[in-house]
Formats: sequence, structure tokens, C-alpha cells
Amino acid sequence: MEPSGFPRPDEPRGHNPRPPKPPVPPAKRIIPPHPLQALIVVAGFVALLWAIEGIDTVLGGRLDLHGIWPREIDEWDGIIWAPLLHSGWDHLIANSVPFLVLGILTTAGGMGQFIGVTAIIWLFSGVGTFLIGAPGIHIGASGVVFGFLTFVLVRGLFVRSLPQILIAVVVFAIYGSVLWGVLPNQPGISWEGHLCGAVGGVVAAWLVGRSLKQASRPQPGFPG
Repeated sequence: MEPSGFPRPDEPRGHNPRPPKPPVPPAKRIIPPHPLQALIVVAGFVALLWAIEGIDTVLGGRLDLHGIWPREIDEWDGIIWAPLLHSGWDHLIANSVPFLVLGILTTAGGMGQFIGVTAIIWLFSGVGTFLIGAPGIHIGASGVVFGFLTFVLVRGLFVRSLPQILIAVVVFAIYGSVLWGVLPNQPGISWEGHLCGAVGGVVAAWLVGRSLKQASRPQPGFPG
């Protein structure tokens, strides 16, 4: 049946429904498009870290042996497991809050982007530590935390987003001092993991900015 152009009987005359607001472009977002989902995912990962540390405590710390052993080729899989392991509850507590806060901020581009960014940071931190780390076992999620930090700090520059730059200023005021952790100034601290994770965060931010710029350009057509 063709539309008549008259209002429906149950619709008041003169009523013009407002069109829905357009979604905020990914480059301009400062909060996740689905905040509850982001909170569940990031908080769930932190809960996983706590569960693993509980198991490791029961096992007397044996899981920590599966961390990164630099340049030990037979132990390469520590690149995968190291961010899941911690040297004790104090170590885990120190990583949990910044992981939660910075992780949620990192989800502003959506969960797909968050997973990609996390994977890049995870690999940069792990592979870099494997190559340049000091002898000994390197464990902890702090490399990923440093990656989240630098990602949040520089992504606004790569995507040219004032709101994200302003968020970066606030984040720097809160967490900027921890960037000293990328320098070899604290014995027993894996500054190599921090540094490589931070580099991974910058690379991830550059890739996100590059992807968004390409998506905003008109795509050339190819005639058949």
C-alpha cells in the first residue's frame, strides 16, 4: 500500500519526530560506544589475572617460571604468558587499577579496535623483552599498561581529535610520572618490558590514525 502522506491516527497533528542523533565518529570518541560491554571485558580480564595469581599462590609460584626468559629460544612462549603472571599480590595490585582505567579508555574506538591494540602492545612488549631483556624471568602486565598509557596519550595527535588530546592531558597529569619506568633506574623492574610496551602503544595509535584516515577518504571505483 502506498503511503498517503497523512499522519497516523494515533500520531498527534503537527508532530515531527526528531531524527536520531548520528553516532560519534570513532576518531572523536572519548568513551566506549558500549560502556557496559567495555567494563565487563576489561574488568573480566583483571579478574582473570587475580584468579591466575590465586592459583599460582597455591602452587607456590611455579607458574611464574613460564614468564619471559630473554633469548632462551626454548622458552619463547613466555611472550604469550608473561602478562598474565605476577610476582605476588602487591605486584598484581599495582597493575590492576591502571590496567582497568587505561584499558577502558583504550576501548573508545570499539572492542574490535581494542583487541587489535592490545595484541600489538602485547607482542611488542613480549618480543622486545625477549630480545633485549636482562637475564632472569620477566613477568607482569605492566608492559601492557605502559602500552595503554602511551596509546591514550598520543592517539589524539594521530587522529587529530581535540577531545582525545584533552583526555590525554588529564591522563598524563595522573599517570605521567610512571613513564620514568621505561628507564633502567630501578633494580628488579623490567624496564625493558615497559619501554617495549610503550613503543607498542605508539605504533598502535599510529596504525589506528592511519586506518581512520583511509576510511574517511573516498574509495576509488573500478569499472567492470
